[in-house]
Amino acid sequence: QVQVVESGGGWVQPGGSLRLSCAATGDSFSLNRMAWYRRSLGTQRELVAEIKRDGSTRYIDSVKGRFTVSRDNAKNTMYLQMNDLRPEDMGVYYCHVENGLCYGALCPEYYWGQGTQVTVSK
Repeated sequence: QVQVVESGGGWVQPGGSLRLSCAATGDSFSLNRMAWYRRSLGTQRELVAEIKRDGSTRYIDSVKGRFTVSRDNAKNTMYLQMNDLRPEDMGVYYCHVENGLCYGALCPEYYWGQGTQVTVSK
């Protein structure tokens, strides 16, 4: 039983920056992979960035050099620092987490946040 909440979305001009946060809460869990996905108008959700518990990261090509994903394991929180934002970056950003402290056929468990809107325009 994990709750995932994103925050930090909003409006920014092209070239601006935004920092998203994803906080996971619950009674007992251990987060493995955490990732940011986004969905723009008329598209499916796509993976933007991911970070494993050991700190290793992966990004889609379009955000490399501009976005940085990080995590604070003690706080069960993941961040996405977005710099030099472009209109193509607009969309709803979703947090996805993997909980490894579980049992049964559905372990690991996966959870989605509700999303946070990112708007990039003049």
